Amino acid sequence: MQLSPRIIQSMEILQLPLPALLEKIEQELESNVALELVEPETEPVHEEEIEGDPDFERLAEFEATSGMDFADRSPSSSYKTSGERDGKLDAMASIRARDKSLAEELAGQWSFAEVDPEIAECGKTLLAFLDADGFLTMSDEAMLKQLELDGIVVPTSETLTETIAQLQTWLDPPGLAARSVPESLLIQIDDFIQKGQGGWDTVRLLIADYYDEVLENRLPLIASKTKLSMEEINDAIEKMHLLVLSPGRFLNTETVLPVIPDAFIDFDELHDCFIAGVRDGNLPPLRMSAQYDGMLKDVNVDESAKKFLRRNINSARWIIEAIGQRRTTLLKVVEIVADRQRDFLEQGDAYLRPLPMTEVADMLGIHVATVSRAVSDKWVQTPRGLFPLRRFFSGGTQSDKDGQMSWEAVKARLQEIVNTEDKKKPYSDEKLADKLREQGIEIARRTVVKYRQQMGIPAARLRKEY
Repeated sequence: MQLSPRIIQSMEILQLPLPALLEKIEQELESNVALELVEPETEPVHEEEIEGDPDFERLAEFEATSGMDFADRSPSSSYKTSGERDGKLDAMASIRARDKSLAEELAGQWSFAEVDPEIAECGKTLLAFLDADGFLTMSDEAMLKQLELDGIVVPTSETLTETIAQLQTWLDPPGLAARSVPESLLIQIDDFIQKGQGGWDTVRLLIADYYDEVLENRLPLIASKTKLSMEEINDAIEKMHLLVLSPGRFLNTETVLPVIPDAFIDFDELHDCFIAGVRDGNLPPLRMSAQYDGMLKDVNVDESAKKFLRRNINSARWIIEAIGQRRTTLLKVVEIVADRQRDFLEQGDAYLRPLPMTEVADMLGIHVATVSRAVSDKWVQTPRGLFPLRRFFSGGTQSDKDGQMSWEAVKARLQEIVNTEDKKKPYSDEKLADKLREQGIEIARRTVVKYRQQMGIPAARLRKEY
């Protein structure tokens, strides 16, 4: 089926979260002459009121005695002489500066390194090969080949090795320019030892010789090979928490923008119910330009100009209607969420109910794809916190004790069971399934495994504490 541009635009705007919608409106305001903002009405300032103001009289008296004329003073960079803000300057001030890359951040540090000129030049080139974690994951052969392809003077293998060692020495935080996570951890441990901090010898031994065994929680095997006590091994593993797995992330200057909720759910104590609403934020009010609408009816305007105006006026009308439709659809969807998910809003994750999008679409008399677009990338503020709107839409299962439960609620129950288990004897996946069945939730072991992996819960062998 061929969709009209109007329908495509409506679907696009419905899917946009609030920050993206604001950006879309700004683009439309720039490109469409028939779309304009509704300016707030201001009270006119009467001249006789200004003349009678004692503050203005004192200013005039001061100018007469001091010889200074404030009327000739240049306006502020942020304000016009009329007192209105300069929109262009404000817009330029609001533009976020480009974030520095990790290589650019470290280039300043490397410039102070006391190394040979050949090493310094090679180091500047190698900084570009660091990944987001701060590691050099490429092999020496791959780096040398890439340098050759880039037309850069290729250093010898010995110079490359020495440069990497110097990068690991001079860059901060320690652990940068390592080839792997274990090497980065060892660099950090050596830095602690050089600073005179004790207690790191056992940690270094475990990471240098038994890194895989630590990851697999094979602590008794480590104890039998090293003759260390289980208490010493546990103390060393606890000390590992001071190490950093991704040192490059400390220098990541990318600004994480705050999440802006598109809707909210609040509790109305007077009527004992949850109410929903849509947050428009600083969404500007729009209207079609009366000036260009009048030109369209003017007989003196030629047909080519009218065609241009007609296209822009129709586009302005469509976007205004699409924004209104987005608000109406989103409000209806959030109202259903507030009604159907009352147990979750009052008691928490374990009481989230199934809410398929097809059911919501049938209730509203719209297509399920419209519901999907309405909840896409949207956030809702609730008394229990800020959540993605899509979180409230999922299938579920039947519980003998609590009725219908969403799969998110089942995951919450699973997390509760894992949190309260005896860590010296953690539950197997089959035992976790049995514990859920005791709560009236019929679930297969393979489903428990899938949910456990999705939630990042390790297997029983890795959860065991010695």
